[in-house]
Order: sequence, then C-alpha cells, then structure tokens
Amino acid sequence: MPQNLDGASDYELLRRSRSGEEPFAVFYRRHERLVAGWLGRQTGRPDLAADLTAEVFAAAYIAAPRFRSGPEPAAAWLLGIARNKLLRSLRNERTEASARRRLAMSTVQIDDDAIAAIASIDSSELLAFLDDLPEGQRDAVRARVVEDLGYGELAKRLNVTEQVARKRVSRGLHQLRQHFSHGGASS
Repeated sequence: MPQNLDGASDYELLRRSRSGEEPFAVFYRRHERLVAGWLGRQTGRPDLAADLTAEVFAAAYIAAPRFRSGPEPAAAWLLGIARNKLLRSLRNERTEASARRRLAMSTVQIDDDAIAAIASIDSSELLAFLDDLPEGQRDAVRARVVEDLGYGELAKRLNVTEQVARKRVSRGLHQLRQHFSHGGASS
C-alpha cells in the first residue's frame, strides 16, 4: 500500500530514502523547483541548470544517510550541494570546452521540451536502462553524472585515456537520449 509521505519531515524522507524510491521522490518534488530555479538564476542557462539540478539530487540521494536534522533546513543543505556543483562546473567548463573543441565534439543543446521529457522519466526505468548499456559506457556515465567525476579522474578510474572516457560518456548519453526520445520511456 502506498505511503502518504507528504507530511513527513525532510529528515524523515531522507532517512527512509534507502528503503525505497517513494520517500526520495517526495523529497525531490518538494525541493526541485527551488534548486532548479536557483541554478537557473545563477547560470542563465536552462540546459546547464537542468543538468546541475539532476547532479544535485543524485548527490543528495547518495548523501542522504549522512544528512542530520538540525537548525539548517534540508533546503539549505541542497543549496550548498548546488553551489558546490555550480562552482565545480564553472571551473571545469573552460577545460571541458577546450577538450570538446580538440575532439570536434558538438555541444548538445537541450530545449524546454527535452527538459520536460527528462523530468518525466521514471528513475527506476532510467536505472534499468543504464544497466543495459555496455559496461564501459555504464560505468563512465554513472561516474560522470552521478558521482560528478571530472574526465581526468574518470580516465584514471577506468584506466583509459581522457579521450576514451569522454567518448564512453558521450556514447552512453547519446544512447540514453535516443532511447527516451524514441518512446523508450513509455510502457
């Protein structure tokens, strides 16, 4: 039977998030607009704000067991994660843009329809699709997107060159976009 978690505290939702998706989904819905709005104002770029928002909540999900209730609300904790993700993104942006130019990789532009489509994807389906990617791509996408590893760190972890790490992430994300833009998210 589904739980009614709308009245639960943020601390309770985060504490219970490891026991199922529903508590974290409630936490996400409660704070997504705040985080996405703040990042949107900071970056002025909806595509970057959407990417960073996903990274913030992925990091929050991973860190949920370490969240401690106190005088700071969970929203402040999330905005701290968002600030750190934004600062890291800004530091890496110049380096990554240079690498993309060297590799002749185009930048993917995400419009409002694509953002809405991404937001509607069921996280369990996304995780199942990630599991279906070839091992190298799956490991690269998880490390880059969920763990927020830079390409240099990712290359070391995978014991490949940075160019190969970039290609694996790019190919995995391309397959993900193809899957979900061609109706893979339905049924």
